[in-house]
Amino acid sequence: MSMKKSKQMIRKFFLLSLLVFICNLSFSGTNPEQSLTTKLKNTTNEFNGNVGIYVRHLKTGETVEISADSLFPTASMIKVPIMLKIFDMIDHGIMNYDDELVWYADSIAYPYAGSILYSFQEGKSISLKIVVSLMMSYSDNHASLWCQKLAGGSQINRWLENNGFKNTRVNSRTEGRQNDWKKYGWGQTTPREMAEMLVLIREGKAVSPAASEEMYRVLTRPYWHDVALSQIPPYIQVACKNGAVGDSRSEVLLVNAPSGDYVFCIITKNQQDTSWNHDNEGYALILNTSRLLWEHFEPDHPWSPAMDAEKYR
Repeated sequence: MSMKKSKQMIRKFFLLSLLVFICNLSFSGTNPEQSLTTKLKNTTNEFNGNVGIYVRHLKTGETVEISADSLFPTASMIKVPIMLKIFDMIDHGIMNYDDELVWYADSIAYPYAGSILYSFQEGKSISLKIVVSLMMSYSDNHASLWCQKLAGGSQINRWLENNGFKNTRVNSRTEGRQNDWKKYGWGQTTPREMAEMLVLIREGKAVSPAASEEMYRVLTRPYWHDVALSQIPPYIQVACKNGAVGDSRSEVLLVNAPSGDYVFCIITKNQQDTSWNHDNEGYALILNTSRLLWEHFEPDHPWSPAMDAEKYR
């Protein structure tokens, strides 16, 4: 075979291979990011209510947005902005992390007794550090309202505005927010803003590097781990906060995964299922979303809950 014919055959083979590759791209239909979007949309198709999802892989930039900029109730996720303002005040010397506070239940005027702080003896002192921990780790509402009272609802909202969060706001016990409170409850946010709030802390850009480090530590010590966290290996560090009210379930997580950090926030509203059972439709959606994301981002690290794990949920 002549050199000329050999080069022609190589060229034809290369062009044929290129054509096959292009056809495969055309008929495969989606890139990995589009595939994840499709998978997530499929999980929400039959959900009886409204759903917002925001996902971002911090290393690859892969992003999914499903009603990511729509307003939703925060429920207890509002405790993240409350914490941010508390640490802003500490950073500016307005208070100290180890300040001793004196507990009086009447000063909070919250009628429900189902919290750890509520059982504390009145007139006894407790450090701000413990109150913050109760607010974030146990989602203690009395501790949270105490922190909000110290920080001030309007001041929390001003901090959010000044730091680029245009939609996240505290509504309850905050002047001028009554109409929003009637619609969204304690607070309001979007899936994108709540997720990016955790990224800001993770990257050391919230308040100060030192404050961010401590806030991140606090966020990685959750007591409530039976929904989204139940689908992530227990040896993986996760910063997170969840929330729930009658017709809304929500959770935001930043996962320090082996292949790179990823953050996601999923929030529901107008749920038909308002039960408080573990199989609530909103909880199930969050749980399935968390499992889907782990499997998508960590295919080389397969994991599933141990047999009978449901006993401990």
